[in-house]
Amino acid sequence: MNNLIRSTARCLRSGAAVYNVPGRADGRVWSAPARFLCAAADIQKDLGEMVKKDKVVVFMKGTPAQPMCGFSNAVVQILRMHGVDDYAAYNVLEDQDLRQGVKDFSNWPTIPQVYFNGEFVGGCDILLQMHQNGDLVDELKKLGISSALLDAEKESK
Repeated sequence: MNNLIRSTARCLRSGAAVYNVPGRADGRVWSAPARFLCAAADIQKDLGEMVKKDKVVVFMKGTPAQPMCGFSNAVVQILRMHGVDDYAAYNVLEDQDLRQGVKDFSNWPTIPQVYFNGEFVGGCDILLQMHQNGDLVDELKKLGISSALLDAEKESK
């Protein structure tokens, strides 16, 4: 209940929640666009918290166990090759607001989207490039994650 009150107060303070309508006695009504603005602001705040909650966060179509597009599957496979199994994955197909919200949040038009320590890394193409040129091993190391590929390379020597 407190969250609802805080959200409503935030929207009212922003001046986005009401607008004047000619012909009405009080001249004020709730507007649908205002609700969308407030909801969008809340989604952006929630996304900011979501991407910081885990070291690795992926917004994808489907789940790691059952990706629903080739690009999301590629991201899952790349992370799996590096031994990254402990990450937060959010299925954007379950929530259209989340799907659009994450695109707005990152200013990146496509899904999947990968975040390391709250910072936007990129999509499938960026992660694939990082995997191919070795940058992914370095970035994972910064997160305190030892790449399984690096470990396998050491064992083979």
